[in-house]
Amino acid sequence: MLSQSVPFTPNVSKLSEKIGITRNTLLLYLSYLEKAKIINSLQSIGKSTSILQKPDKIYLENTNLGYAISKQEFNIGNERETFFLNQLKNAGHEVHLPKHGDFSVDENFIFEVGGYNKSAVQLQNQANSYVVSDGLEVGFKSKIPLWLFGFLY
Repeated sequence: MLSQSVPFTPNVSKLSEKIGITRNTLLLYLSYLEKAKIINSLQSIGKSTSILQKPDKIYLENTNLGYAISKQEFNIGNERETFFLNQLKNAGHEVHLPKHGDFSVDENFIFEVGGYNKSAVQLQNQANSYVVSDGLEVGFKSKIPLWLFGFLY
């Protein structure tokens, strides 16, 4: 389910009901999966990071897991965002879900992740905002090639 979603936004109540466990147990299991480096959860800026707090989005910890467990083609948008989040978190940065854009890093920078033609429309009037694009060899203005973030690891 995680490898095919773009990215996975959990409905904890429905998911816990479907699995047959309580909501709190599901949230505990999700925290165990994150500690085991199977998933990365993303919280909105300003939200507490309590174990019993529902994550706003859930990603696989790395793109290899997506290819290993997906029955269908791993969604390219999910793959890009998973890679970006993985590289920043493993480099020790605080990553959150901003109001505009895909990721807020260290509560100072906002990034929108996408393909070659991704525009900065969603980031208008946002200070320190950048578009991270797949398929770029060289960055320009506020556009950064996605592959460069691989050097953070």
